[in-house]
Amino acid sequence: MVILVTGSNGLIGTEVCEYFASRGHTIVGVDNNQRAEFFGEGGDTTWNRRRLNEKHADYHHVELDIRNRDEVEGTFQEIEPEAIVHTAAQPSHDLAAQIPYDDFDVNAVGTLNLLESTRQYVPEAPFVHLSTNKVYGDAPNRIPLVELETRWEYEDPDYKEGIPESFTIDQSKHSLFGASKAAADLMVQEYGNYFGLQTCCLRGGCLTGPNHAGVELHGFLSYLVKCNLTKEKYTIFGYKGKQVRDNIHSYDVSRFVDEFIKDPRCGEVYNIGGGKGNSCSILEAFEQVEEVTGNEMVYDYDEENRSGDHICYYSDLGKAKTHYPEWDITVDLDQIFKEIVEGWEERLSG
Repeated sequence: MVILVTGSNGLIGTEVCEYFASRGHTIVGVDNNQRAEFFGEGGDTTWNRRRLNEKHADYHHVELDIRNRDEVEGTFQEIEPEAIVHTAAQPSHDLAAQIPYDDFDVNAVGTLNLLESTRQYVPEAPFVHLSTNKVYGDAPNRIPLVELETRWEYEDPDYKEGIPESFTIDQSKHSLFGASKAAADLMVQEYGNYFGLQTCCLRGGCLTGPNHAGVELHGFLSYLVKCNLTKEKYTIFGYKGKQVRDNIHSYDVSRFVDEFIKDPRCGEVYNIGGGKGNSCSILEAFEQVEEVTGNEMVYDYDEENRSGDHICYYSDLGKAKTHYPEWDITVDLDQIFKEIVEGWEERLSG
């Protein structure tokens, strides 16, 4: 199978490329290293491209900006992909406020370009879109919470397993990033529901893994681990450091993508995170990384939380597991920390 992967040198894109290349598929990776433009040297992912080219003979790289409609169409006509995994994005809700045109053009318009080329040239190909839990805006903050020693937790029993796909996306603050991703999310659904394409949106929690080039504006656990290893000061923004995120390893995301491609549906939405079992607060993450590295976390605290930031968020995985019973979380939080530490140690020493 020929699989086109956008954002192929980012965290999820790289893992998807490796996952399918190791199973004998031909991978066409699309990436123009825009992350380095967004985040500077720390966001550069050319090292990932070199690694993929060296490791996998069936990985073929295309330098392509998904905002360029003509080039997207030309690539689809040339390679005729049998599946599309769209992971490319401007991923920071903080940065989006500074570059609103770039944010919307990449996240919303770029997604539309890919969808329309899919419809025109390969309408039978499954299309998997990496969306985000930021499509819900800050509406999860309206759920009653209870403050525990190291974290906030849902008090409402209706959310004991986390946020379901039926949760509202309306009347909330999304950040411009969340709004552009919501536009793309709705368009992916519509190309499934209106045109009958086999599409799905994966509304990710904190997606992570050893190949993540985490920076302050994006990449919670990866950046936190990097700060710990380099003894760089980490800043907690509000909520007493008790804000909770669920964390899913990029390998488990790739496994779900595989399940969908094998048995695709039209216009589906799945919350895809680590669930309650892989959730942690910032304070809990500090404790866990200190146990792995032996380094004490250096940090300061800013009373002002990031605008629209979730106080507590983890994904209800019930729908994903019901539709794809062969899928579940296989990489727990302890292993995630261990692998991220090892990944950064290797890069920092190189």
